[in-house]
Amino acid sequence: MPRPLSLLIVLTMLVSLPLNASRKAQPAPLRVACVGNSVTYGYGLRHRDRDAYPVRLQQMLDERYGSGRFQVGNFGRSGATLLYKGHRPYVQQPEFHQALDFRPDWVVIHLGLNDTDPRNWPDWKEEFIPNYRALIDSFRVANPDVRVLICRMTPIFDRHPRFQSGTRDWHAQIQEAISQVALGAGAQLVDLYTPLHSRPDLFPDALHPNPEGALILAKTVYGALTGDYGGLRLPALYGNGMVLPRDEHLLIEGKADARRSIKVVLKQGSKTIEKRDAFTRADGSWSVELPHMKAGGPYKLTLTASPLPVGHYHSYYPEHYPFELQNLIKAKPQTLTIDSLYFGDVWLASGQSNMELRVDQCNTMEQDLADARRLSQRIHLYNMPARARTDAVEWPDSVLRFTNELRHMDFQGWTAASPEAVSRFSAIAFNFARVLADSLGDVPIGIICNAVGGSTTEAWVDRTTLERELPNILTDWRNGDYGQPWARGRMTQNIAHALDKESPAFNALQRHPYDPAYLFEAAIAPLEHFPVKGVLWYQGESNAHNVELHERLFTLLEQSWRQFFARRWSCEFQKKPALPFYVVQLSSLPRPSWPAFRDSQRRLAAALPDMWMAVSSDVGDAADVHYRTKRPVGERLALQALCHTYGHTLECEGPVVRSAGLGQNHIAVLRFDHADGLTCSRGFEIAGHDGLFYPATIKIEGDKIMLSSPSVSWPAAVRYGWQGFTDADLRNAAGLPASTFQVSL
Repeated sequence: MPRPLSLLIVLTMLVSLPLNASRKAQPAPLRVACVGNSVTYGYGLRHRDRDAYPVRLQQMLDERYGSGRFQVGNFGRSGATLLYKGHRPYVQQPEFHQALDFRPDWVVIHLGLNDTDPRNWPDWKEEFIPNYRALIDSFRVANPDVRVLICRMTPIFDRHPRFQSGTRDWHAQIQEAISQVALGAGAQLVDLYTPLHSRPDLFPDALHPNPEGALILAKTVYGALTGDYGGLRLPALYGNGMVLPRDEHLLIEGKADARRSIKVVLKQGSKTIEKRDAFTRADGSWSVELPHMKAGGPYKLTLTASPLPVGHYHSYYPEHYPFELQNLIKAKPQTLTIDSLYFGDVWLASGQSNMELRVDQCNTMEQDLADARRLSQRIHLYNMPARARTDAVEWPDSVLRFTNELRHMDFQGWTAASPEAVSRFSAIAFNFARVLADSLGDVPIGIICNAVGGSTTEAWVDRTTLERELPNILTDWRNGDYGQPWARGRMTQNIAHALDKESPAFNALQRHPYDPAYLFEAAIAPLEHFPVKGVLWYQGESNAHNVELHERLFTLLEQSWRQFFARRWSCEFQKKPALPFYVVQLSSLPRPSWPAFRDSQRRLAAALPDMWMAVSSDVGDAADVHYRTKRPVGERLALQALCHTYGHTLECEGPVVRSAGLGQNHIAVLRFDHADGLTCSRGFEIAGHDGLFYPATIKIEGDKIMLSSPSVSWPAAVRYGWQGFTDADLRNAAGLPASTFQVSL
């Protein structure tokens, strides 16, 4: 062979070898099949080829791992049911066969929404679990090594036409069945419900997400597929200067990437107090239980998340976990440190503007700031003010946006109760903490305040509770008649830009802090079950127009919060103490509905468990709903807490009626508890059977008050403090005032 020709052949071979080797080294893309109904398909999206969640998922995987590593297929079919005897079974659709032919390595299944149709669930619900298992088996036959992820369904909101006629209840039943399927089939369960249930603004037709909602879906599925949850994180309340509960089992919870070991070290100075280990679960969650800690501090808490070795097995991963991607396995450990941690008692102060009113707005500011200087190292504040006030203004687009995103509250972090910090903090909450700090010795006191001016009771109740117990209040609240006209009008004013169809910010589903469920989602849910000692609640001004509705709403709020903040114990059989509520009764203001509302608050506090009330009618201002004398209100709440939560022996109540009847000569006779040193000069009225009330002459004997009027020959009812703004002055020797009340004889 001529030398030049042989040289050419050799050179050609040398050049081609790396190319061939490169081709052989390039792995085939990992195939991901997104199986589902119209939500997977992208129904309602104007650009579904760009915005459907499988498309966005492909983009995320490409950005993170490089193009060519994954191939995502959209096998969604609008209207498809999981049930084989449903009105449109997925297994009879061409998309099902296309998904099988795709032979996916991973399959993500989101079905069940259409099974809530009355044509399906009532008759065939018993076949749901067997049908779902058969569907999973179909993919395992096509590829025995397939990884199966099944999804808890996206929400269906109250605006859906069949919500109350069955969809709400059947949706919940199907969610439970899906969880059973995941457990029985050894499939990974992906929660698509929780990230979206608090975002009704992303569902124009109450069923299908818009592009932003589809993006949230894609992010959720991406995290489940890859185990990439954004690294080690703690709840928003965790940080330097924080207070954790003393004298109880404490569960610290957080998030991290999947397949991580979590090491928790608690130190005081150079001494190690406790070491605990945990592992992240498949959804990235983890928890560590600390033992009982006595009051004190500061401590240092260090948390480290480290990758688990390849092939490491743990019971949190019931199936093989095949996404051991090199850039996750080789990730460096992450560490979070809380340098100054205290153990003590943490209280939550919430409600509307009178709870929100700051120390520097009150007439005892100098006295309060002097106390702050004295107690600054024993009281720890966490302020969560609204990022935009609900004043009589039109909000700009930026406020409309972050309000929709549930970012309306400003999480300002923990700080010592310095005069500067206290001046901007709730006057009632600070004075409550002040009395506790003075009364409990060296126990650190943490106080969280997230009150929002003008907020409604319904805004603080969780969505699931409202969907179950009062669903109609969720539907177009702004234009309905559940909310107080003032509050609905202020909401309309604030979001006017979003209601303008010509505006770029137009959004018919724009959120607002007064919306039902909004403040639970934006201000309570982010607290992530933090084990508070108790709740201080001052709200009602924006619900005083409808006493009967408020009684329902407040009872729902009490149940909602107690369930959310339920303490978690290592022993499931150990009794869980109820979360105490300390409520401030509305003050005095010349508004016609307020006497009946105050009386309703009194009856609620007496009827509901572990709930007590502080009276504020004696410090009200006839010209200003935001009266400036808040120091005694905080003190009265603290007296209640010292008595009922801490077991101190002291007088914490004003006079309370024990019995009511007729005495000699048809004189009305009331007997009182908490009656040591009763004094009263005005405020009582009596009425006969005609229901007409007249001012009463007052005579006091020990714990007994006798009432009469020349205009009433046979008293049938007594009321006290029954004016919007009242100067009624019934007190006991402790100086504590009596509540507005009405009783029959």
